[in-house]
Amino acid sequence: MQHVKDYIDTHKDRFLNELIALLKIPSISADSTYKGDVLKTAEAVKIQLQNAGCDTVEICQTQGFPIVYGEKIIDKNLPTILVYGHYDVQPPDPLNLWDSAPFEPVIKKTDLHPEGAIFARGACDDKGQMFMHVKAMEFMTQTNQLPCNVKFMIEGEEEVGSSNLGDFVKANRDKLSNDVILISDTGMIAKDIPSITTGLRGLSYVEVEVTGPNRDLHSGLYGGAVANPINVLTKMIASLHDENNHITIPGFYDKVDVLSKEERAEMAKAPFSLEVYQKALDIDAVYGETGYTTNERNSIRPTLDVNGIWGGYTGEGAKTVIASKAYAKISMRLVPNQDWEEITELFKSHFESIAPKGVTVKVIPHHGSQAYVTPIDCIGYRAASKAYETTFDKTPIPQRSGGSIPIVALFERELKSKTILMGFGLDSDAIHSPNEHFGVFNYLKGIETIPYFYKYFTKLSQ
Repeated sequence: MQHVKDYIDTHKDRFLNELIALLKIPSISADSTYKGDVLKTAEAVKIQLQNAGCDTVEICQTQGFPIVYGEKIIDKNLPTILVYGHYDVQPPDPLNLWDSAPFEPVIKKTDLHPEGAIFARGACDDKGQMFMHVKAMEFMTQTNQLPCNVKFMIEGEEEVGSSNLGDFVKANRDKLSNDVILISDTGMIAKDIPSITTGLRGLSYVEVEVTGPNRDLHSGLYGGAVANPINVLTKMIASLHDENNHITIPGFYDKVDVLSKEERAEMAKAPFSLEVYQKALDIDAVYGETGYTTNERNSIRPTLDVNGIWGGYTGEGAKTVIASKAYAKISMRLVPNQDWEEITELFKSHFESIAPKGVTVKVIPHHGSQAYVTPIDCIGYRAASKAYETTFDKTPIPQRSGGSIPIVALFERELKSKTILMGFGLDSDAIHSPNEHFGVFNYLKGIETIPYFYKYFTKLSQ
């Protein structure tokens, strides 16, 4: 691939400034207050795809936020790569923990990123990584080195479950037809250790509500005489794990895909320092299911975590009440063969069954997704591996991720094509957390590497 490094060096400042402009728009899909900003971001992505060389770009309406679609078809006999990404971001809360404003991007040098990192909400997840593909497209079209057809599908609801993407995909199978799907919404082991994500966990996300008395009660007059929904909820949640941190929901593990000793041994070859891991999180010990390592717990084993819990009085000062209601949001990360809808039903049935007398329980399913595994012998994986080898001078390590991208299993089911996860983020990038950032090195290295995937995928497909 001629001149890619020269092209990046020449346009580096513009590449950074254009990303910063995109990061300034608070496209928070979870908060209706920012609806205008989400729509504004979709328009900005449309313009960037046009500038990158797409012949057709359109904003496709859905029941929620729109999907930006772009394409450049140079020869119908050549392979077609479909790039997926998202332009919406997580809420930035808690704001007081940010060192700089989440939507006023700044580039700061750190020990890990002496060349600088872009600090902003969405810097890594997923605006920065999505934008790498736009700039890689620009390079290939501007230098007449685009070797195959390309389509872009950039959505605005990934952070809230992609609830409308499924309908869009089903209604547009011909438009979205492709030979491989390329996504950068994952990470790699280290700046100097490339890796390709070969597995994603599935997800079941629910909200629970526990109701006791018909109103908030004085804790002195009623305390000890009626069930306190907050006390009850915390006991119910605590009972969902046993002393070995094994999830106690009946049937939860029945279909879990258990990796062989050989597969686990291969996973263990990935560089990992428990000391560094604990230091980065400022913890003195790790925690999890007995019998599994840290890297296994957060990738090949299912989990259940409380993501939020509330009820009663939480304002300043004191208010002695027994709350009428208590709430929690709970996510379950799932592994291959666990069906998220089945797991949701198992959770609902179990959680309702363990409620004591004196309270009622309501379980509200929100969204979910299936787990996904990419075979390492497919053409797409081989092309990605060769691309990393070219730019990093190292063979990437296949690695399963603990995260979920809800639509990957949907893509394979509806579009009949494999997904390749070429992520350039790092675990330390603080996605979904205060001070999210994306290394300048990682951003530019992604732009450099992606065109080689196009080159090798086209060659291997012929």
